[in-house]
Amino acid sequence: MSKLSYCYISLLLLILPVTKLHGQVSNMIEIEKLSINSGQFNEIAAVPVNGGIVFCSDRRVSGVVNNVSFDGDRIFNIFYAERKDSMKWGQPVIFSKDLQTLFNQGPFCFSPDGRQIYYTSDVERGDDAFERDFKNRRGILIAEKTADGWSEPRAFEYNDSSWNTGHPCISFDGSYLFFSSDRPGGYGGSDLYMCRWEDDKWTEPENLGPEINSTGSELYPCFTAAGELYFASDRDGGMGGLDIYSSRMIGRGWTKPVLLAEPINSAADDFSLVKRHNASEGFFASKRDRTDDIYMYKSSIRRMSECNDLVYDSFCWEFEDENSTKADSVTFVYEWDFDDGTVLKTTDARAEHCFSQPGIYLVKLNAIDTITGDVRPNEATYLLEVKRTEQAFITAPDTCYTGETISIDGSRTYLPDWDIDSYYWNFDDGTAAQGVRNEKTYLLDGSYDVQLIISSSPDAEGNIRETCVTRTIVVKRR
Repeated sequence: MSKLSYCYISLLLLILPVTKLHGQVSNMIEIEKLSINSGQFNEIAAVPVNGGIVFCSDRRVSGVVNNVSFDGDRIFNIFYAERKDSMKWGQPVIFSKDLQTLFNQGPFCFSPDGRQIYYTSDVERGDDAFERDFKNRRGILIAEKTADGWSEPRAFEYNDSSWNTGHPCISFDGSYLFFSSDRPGGYGGSDLYMCRWEDDKWTEPENLGPEINSTGSELYPCFTAAGELYFASDRDGGMGGLDIYSSRMIGRGWTKPVLLAEPINSAADDFSLVKRHNASEGFFASKRDRTDDIYMYKSSIRRMSECNDLVYDSFCWEFEDENSTKADSVTFVYEWDFDDGTVLKTTDARAEHCFSQPGIYLVKLNAIDTITGDVRPNEATYLLEVKRTEQAFITAPDTCYTGETISIDGSRTYLPDWDIDSYYWNFDDGTAAQGVRNEKTYLLDGSYDVQLIISSSPDAEGNIRETCVTRTIVVKRR
């Protein structure tokens, strides 16, 4: 089975960098093999659709039909399985008989409105395709949704019988079409390409360049609304076979791809990872157990839906005494004693002062007659309590660079009546950590909303209090 016969669909997924960092957990993920897998055949590229999943498989389509090509490869079809509950799935059935042929169906993707399906199949579908010695190529076909099914497919304008084109992925807004191809002029076995939707048509394909493509094969492009590209590659430096990488679009270029961590990647082929929208679970395919199977993953990384904004305490105050001695014929100097070792003289009864720390201060105002030298002590007094904001607090730089190790610290948290049990960090890049202080290295540039979640020890009735705060760190590309 050639690599271009795998199945794909694009959705969001979780970045889990493989780089091991002090205090940072990168693989807080549990995986489970789905019950829809046949065990004997291959199941790949599951995606949530209409209360279930759509996926590709080369299983039998009936008890007596066992489709294979002339070279012995099994024929892939597109299936649908209903989700019964969080653990159970219904019996898989053909997704659409309109799309079922004697040729491979998939990988595939849907247009943003669901009215079109782009899928990989054989370029030649006439009589020549059934000749034993005929060498067919893969291309992209496009079918339209009809009232009762799908239309006859039309060929993608950049198919060619001299090379393979497949693994389509349409961006969330319909602006870009990504695909994989071994056409001439690439960097390796197969490269990733992109077309732009302009003037009601797709532009000429653009190679994504050497930052994305390698001397190996790049497959399964997945482009998210956040401008992130996920793909599979058998390049050097992976864990083995096909591995999943991530990159980010910057202008018309891309960041250096990052290898995703275990247990998503393994020593076997791993590909087509999909995240359920706005959830901490998703699916991916792997050959780690004899055949290609679909796995569900669940992330144990916590992220609260609402957090407080960070409040920066300045401890600065403005003082003014309107009742101080005023006389046109007498000139006074006002002496402010702020009870923290600071004494300030002013020409009117107004002053500004910043205290270095919280506390209770007895602020005194003395009036001095500059002619006689008489001092009127305690012209005014103020008993002032300077308080800190009760909150979780994050100390971190506002900006840093990719690959730079920074310190992220929660020790300035001020929750005076809490018995704090745990400090939990969500770094907004698919990694998390615990403890008051951590060192962090971001591998991709972007804006990250770091969360610090603080939990108390249980009280006498077993109740636990929690609060969280968010701080944004902008990571720049070196």
